[in-house]
Amino acid sequence: MSCTASAPNLTAREQAQFIHDSLPDGLFKIEDEHERIPWRVSPEPFALSPKTVAELERIGNDLLAFYRALNSLYNRSARGTAPAFVAEYLDRGKPEHIVRLARQNRFKQELPGVIRPDLLLTDTGYTASELDSVPGGMGFVGALAQAYCKAGIESIGGVEGIAHGFARMIAHASGAARPTVAIVVSEESADYVPELTWLAQAVNATGEAIAHVCAPEAIIFTEDALFVRLDDGREDKLDALYRNFELFDLLNVPKHELMLYAARHNRVKMTPPPKAALEEKLAFALFHHPALASLWQAELGKETFTRLRALFPQTWVLDPRPLPPQAFIHDLHANGTPVQDWRALIDLGKSERDYVVKPSGFSALAWGSRGVKIANDLTKEAWAAALDEALASFERTPYILQRFHKGKRIRMPYLDRTEGEIRMFDGRVRLCPYYFVTGDTSVTLGGVLATIAPADKRLIHGMTDAVMTSSFVKENGY
Repeated sequence: MSCTASAPNLTAREQAQFIHDSLPDGLFKIEDEHERIPWRVSPEPFALSPKTVAELERIGNDLLAFYRALNSLYNRSARGTAPAFVAEYLDRGKPEHIVRLARQNRFKQELPGVIRPDLLLTDTGYTASELDSVPGGMGFVGALAQAYCKAGIESIGGVEGIAHGFARMIAHASGAARPTVAIVVSEESADYVPELTWLAQAVNATGEAIAHVCAPEAIIFTEDALFVRLDDGREDKLDALYRNFELFDLLNVPKHELMLYAARHNRVKMTPPPKAALEEKLAFALFHHPALASLWQAELGKETFTRLRALFPQTWVLDPRPLPPQAFIHDLHANGTPVQDWRALIDLGKSERDYVVKPSGFSALAWGSRGVKIANDLTKEAWAAALDEALASFERTPYILQRFHKGKRIRMPYLDRTEGEIRMFDGRVRLCPYYFVTGDTSVTLGGVLATIAPADKRLIHGMTDAVMTSSFVKENGY
């Protein structure tokens, strides 16, 4: 569907106000009851050049190949045909029932259906700070694309890109021509219900799938099939179940055993699959591990391997176990000396601490930037405490050390809603492209969420003084 403006020929201020007013009320969590949207609105989407969009499309296929290679390497490690430390790292801190899930034959070859990287625009290109296979924001970027479409601006992926991508992903995963899917949202993830409800309605409008958003309690199990109980009391048979709950919270999710039983016995397709090993940030450390380079290259091919080496920042697992005297941590230096002990990093000056420390996964701290600490924002004492905390958590929640890449400074317009004027600010941008797996080796780019935070902010996320917008193609874009 192409965009037909319902409000053409607006000034920038009028257009930004129109976008604000066109976004559905109640879609986003707000702190101020007088606000409908808790961040800044731009009169137009974030502009990306045709070259950048082509690069983003290629990145999506590279990331699918990476997930496939990671899955293969994990399975090989678990059965003893690849280095044992791969599975040991990816399984560390997880209870036995979670490890068993990842290794069950029914799920062994399955990959996530949605892939969303966090891409930081730098002066030299892009760096992917992490990957998310249970991402928020799908309904948000879809609603933004719809609002800008009403102003006559077509976002990347199109006005229905997110909805079509999600529907076709579910169809591919389930093998059904017009599948019925329950988007199951746990209490821990309840903040996502409004935007996922928007997504379900948009998916239903495409006619390609039938989507319901529900709590786990609404799932009905029988020996033959899985159903969802609707608000009107009817029950709808399911082809697929979209898992919008985290595996670290699995034991708190009602009926999780019945959902997993149905998925194991092919009564329903669960996506993303219940494989915590594929949700660990330390996978980047394994990718950069020199002892694994030949295995990764054999899985990916030389060209894809080389591109991903440039995309993924250097990452290390903060493993506190001592090294033998002749050993060093690969490619990590402090004051010009190879590092043998992580605590050697404590004495680095602030300008030398271009690192981020964050939990790898399987933790409430591992999403939403909750556990992220940027080393050169901290005092020496706080930096030492962050390292000590990360090292002490190794057995239950491994942490990673990652090279910090500073974002490129850009200029971005926004509507000052207090003064009713368009203003500009210096910012840095994080792009979140939403890729939907719609073939065995291919993905569809459904849309690109851009978050532009003020340049003095170190972490880029959906803060009140950031602009959040969809993205569109423009010849002189970034």
